[in-house]
Amino acid sequence: MATLKAPPLSLLDKYRGRDTRTLYSTTVTVTGGDASHGRASGVARSDDGNLDVHLRLPEALGGPGGGSNPEQLFAAGYAACFHGALSLLAARDGIAIPNSSVQVQVDFSRDPMDGLFVLTAHTRIRLPGVERAIAEELVRNTERFCPYTKMARQGITNIVALVPTDETGEQ
Repeated sequence: MATLKAPPLSLLDKYRGRDTRTLYSTTVTVTGGDASHGRASGVARSDDGNLDVHLRLPEALGGPGGGSNPEQLFAAGYAACFHGALSLLAARDGIAIPNSSVQVQVDFSRDPMDGLFVLTAHTRIRLPGVERAIAEELVRNTERFCPYTKMARQGITNIVALVPTDETGEQ
């Protein structure tokens, strides 16, 4: 098994191109499972096979629980990305953060603006052993750098398209 190591600090270099430049792309497909409902009984699989998660509606939303749900997956992605960005910036600045943690709580709530649904994220960072002023600056810089935080604040380009099907219903 290969030794795991952090990504290169060159990821911190600013990009000066005119158009976005994709560095990595992945695709996850969710199918409906037993209840024909992606959220209640779905299966989420990545195109490379590394993600294979059975989704279950949490008890708080009337489901049986016993499986992951979209909010957990989003919170995990957000926390991992923020921690990775925090680690890169700390390494660049020579700040040791060996016992750091990022905790993201995602709330699935009713939206009073339209009566539908809204997600809220609460991010808590622990940097034991780092002076408060240095930790605060590191967290502020990470907020500007982390693409999940940027997405949460500024939105995301999102293109929704129905894939054409043939006469048999196959896509």
